[in-house]
Amino acid sequence: MAQITAAEVNKLRQATGAGMMDCKNALVEAEGDFDKAIEILRKKGQKVAEKRADRDSAEGAVIAKVNATNTKGAIVSLNCETDFVAKNESFVTLAKELAELALNFDNKEAFLAADFKGISVAEKLTEQTGVIGEKIEVGQFEVLDGTFVGSYIHAGNKIASLVALSAKFDGVEEVAKNICMQVAAMGAQTLSYKDFSPEYIANETEARIAIIQKENEELARLGKTLKNVPKYISYAQLTDQVLKQAEEDAKAELKAEGKPEQIWDKILPGKLQRFISDNTTLDQEKALLDQVYIKDDSKKVSDYIKSVNKDLEIIGFKRVSLS
Repeated sequence: MAQITAAEVNKLRQATGAGMMDCKNALVEAEGDFDKAIEILRKKGQKVAEKRADRDSAEGAVIAKVNATNTKGAIVSLNCETDFVAKNESFVTLAKELAELALNFDNKEAFLAADFKGISVAEKLTEQTGVIGEKIEVGQFEVLDGTFVGSYIHAGNKIASLVALSAKFDGVEEVAKNICMQVAAMGAQTLSYKDFSPEYIANETEARIAIIQKENEELARLGKTLKNVPKYISYAQLTDQVLKQAEEDAKAELKAEGKPEQIWDKILPGKLQRFISDNTTLDQEKALLDQVYIKDDSKKVSDYIKSVNKDLEIIGFKRVSLS
């Protein structure tokens, strides 16, 4: 039997990340052949991966990286089974290394086939499944290009975001970070309400009204104040005719309240703004530019962007979350 030294065991451990006893046993089985020992550990990983293929890998680390010129960003979600593993320093380090590598690719398939320290990314994941004893896989993979790309990782590595801006300028890093934080916190799904299809808006309107009406039935039963049932949920529905009617309704309310007509001009803008706010809930939830800016609730995100530079635009954004 070949004599296995502590130095050889440590070398194999450094190369694979496997435990000391696993490395020693692999070297013993391989009769001291280093490459054969690595192969033994990888086969062990394959067997563990097969056994755990149907396990839920809902935990992990989500890492965002941008390249040196801030023209491309990538987000990789390295998933595992337990939060204990997700918080492990070596697991997070691997996730960061994979995100750095991801900057060189435009799709998940090419990324998984890419070389990672002598083996493919996919093979590395299988190897780590054997080492850790949990299902390890790349969940989500996103890349984004732009004139300036910024990134943000929320504390705990559970949410990460990227934002691409149309220009570079002094202070662009802070602006990009602010918008990235907005994306991470508020979970926008599209850039503007203009991106919503008429069919989607119609379906959402019907569903949201049905929910409020159902809630009002319970509130009425309890003798509580009923919620307002909006007619609309997106600015796309607020035609000139709808807005004109809203203005006429507001004037009728002011007249009924006995407000002098000479002060209506001071009151009407606020009432119309309230009408628009009450009837654009879909935009505020899912369209980034139409959301209330988290650092100044007197502004929408679009207002913040224009306050920085009237010609500045958000070209795109990506968000990955484990929750």
